[in-house]
Amino acid sequence: MSNPLSNPDLAPTPDDQRTWSMWNIAALWVGMAVCIPTYTLAAGMISQGMNWWQAVLTVMLGNIIVLIPMILNGHPGTKYGIPFPVLARASFGTRGANVPAIARALVACGWFGIQTWIGAAAIYAIISTLGWITEDPETARIAWLGISPWQAACFVAFWLVHLAIIVTGINSIKWLETWAAPFLIASGVALLIWALMKVNQIGSISDLFKTESRFEKPSEFWRIFFPQLTAMVGFWATLSLNIPDFTRYCRSQKSQTLGQLIGLPPTMTLFCFIGIIVTAATLVIFGEAIWEPVELVQKLGDQSGARWVVVLAMGALLLATLSTNLAANVVSPANGFSNIAPRLISFRTGGVITCLIGIAIMPWRLYNDLSAYIFTWLIGYSALLGPIAGIMLCDYFILRRTRLDRDALYDPDGAHKGVNWRAMIVLVLSVLPNLPGFINAATNTAGTPEAHFPAIFDTIYSYAWFVGLPIAVVLYAILMAGKAKPAPRETP
Repeated sequence: MSNPLSNPDLAPTPDDQRTWSMWNIAALWVGMAVCIPTYTLAAGMISQGMNWWQAVLTVMLGNIIVLIPMILNGHPGTKYGIPFPVLARASFGTRGANVPAIARALVACGWFGIQTWIGAAAIYAIISTLGWITEDPETARIAWLGISPWQAACFVAFWLVHLAIIVTGINSIKWLETWAAPFLIASGVALLIWALMKVNQIGSISDLFKTESRFEKPSEFWRIFFPQLTAMVGFWATLSLNIPDFTRYCRSQKSQTLGQLIGLPPTMTLFCFIGIIVTAATLVIFGEAIWEPVELVQKLGDQSGARWVVVLAMGALLLATLSTNLAANVVSPANGFSNIAPRLISFRTGGVITCLIGIAIMPWRLYNDLSAYIFTWLIGYSALLGPIAGIMLCDYFILRRTRLDRDALYDPDGAHKGVNWRAMIVLVLSVLPNLPGFINAATNTAGTPEAHFPAIFDTIYSYAWFVGLPIAVVLYAILMAGKAKPAPRETP
């Protein structure tokens, strides 16, 4: 009888498949980080009063901070060749691991749908520019669906591209990320050079850096800085959990560590900087700040009259969206759904489930409120993901000292069988301090007389990830003392 806790996709990665180098991991991060949400990240910070360099430094610091759990959680993936849901079994139990796995999967499904819709918008812009369609999307809109037939067709087309790559397996994603990375970096730098040259023709490049901070007191800056920093950590808090899904294919710890160090903070910082400078340039060139890349590219086409500009730029946006979506929003839920019933659900089946959920949520409706989704939702989810990361890091590094009994993770009657209720209790207790602040934020009552909870909880919530993670580490260490021990010998 086959093992109910394993299948070929969840089983330890064999040595002959551990071929990912430092550059493969770096390219993976370039492919994930170069996307429209990264480009627009600074918009919310600048609108709340930061100047350009304060916003860039906030993004850089947030990514340096989240890099730490990213590298640490990547360690067991490389050492034992196991994916995230299997690693979670060590701390949560073979069945309890479904809680962090599905929590991670659900947010990925939401992002998958939104990114697919962003790509569909780029396709729609291309075929509109080429004159293949002439509809007015507002009047042609299908009432119950909320989009026009051609918009729906573009969404389905881009969705099918994802599906085709998913069916071919993880190696196709590795191939795409490796080849897309240099093109995406070149496209971003080209956009930056265009902005600088165009502004230099009109006035002075120094005009792009004249944005002043609107904070009169340091306390006003810190009040905005910490929630935004938490949001930056939350941006990749999801990947900091399921990074073993990728590092399990690495040749060595050096490959996964240096690859992430080279690929994540520099790319996020550079692309956010490009978004700020190019947007500042649009204010000089067009008289209005254009944060949305699709709108900017269409504006360029209108100004220059060159259709090829729109087609080429939209193609770059499509590639950026595809590379981000496949790596960041498909691999984790595919493995997470597979972990529920390994005998019935493979990686490919889990990927198909992710795609279907991506359609069912009607992401074009979510995208209308993307600002709230990114900042309110990211902080809120970091309140849940921070404690999960704390539990897993404490279990692996502090209590087990990086020594796991790998076979026990696949044994339905072994040391990790069932649900580790201590981990569940720790998870709940670690989330509770942030729950009142999340309710205030979700109901848009924070800082108002209608707030459901006192303002002190809003302050706590602004540090959500930083509050939940250490609480989880301490509580888990106390409750599991003497119960979670290192394996007698390593079984790599």
